[in-house]
Amino acid sequence: MDNTIKTAAEAVEAEALPRRHEVHSDPKARNAADQPVPKGVSKTPAAKKSPAQWAYERIIMYLKNFEESLDNEHEVAMGFTGGDAGVMRIEGMGYFDPDIVTFYGSDPTGAKTQLVQHVTQLNVMLRALPKAVEQAEPNRIGFRLAQDLEDE
Repeated sequence: MDNTIKTAAEAVEAEALPRRHEVHSDPKARNAADQPVPKGVSKTPAAKKSPAQWAYERIIMYLKNFEESLDNEHEVAMGFTGGDAGVMRIEGMGYFDPDIVTFYGSDPTGAKTQLVQHVTQLNVMLRALPKAVEQAEPNRIGFRLAQDLEDE
């Protein structure tokens, strides 16, 4: 037990930082918990964040970590849980306070797709799909979303 006396500023700062932990069967596996937290995540105190904002920020960190494990021939997509809706290539993401998270993208046929989900129903399965052939570089939405958090 840590009996260190903390200043009020240290207590507030500690409260704003997200706590995370993961363990993988392969000790060399990329671990999202070991990645730096974007500045925008710890800028707003935890008590002032809505469930939607918390979900949005944490999913961004998982997306970026997942993308870092992909080669140049694959992009991140998400599979839908609990139904046969299929897979969506993630092209954007957002939230609407206090409790809605939304994903923008396209399905494997190229049809425009959007998922709007309440945070209490949030289940996201990240998948690697071959990148779209017409583009030279894979689309890295996790990196763009994480940069947005850094810029906040």
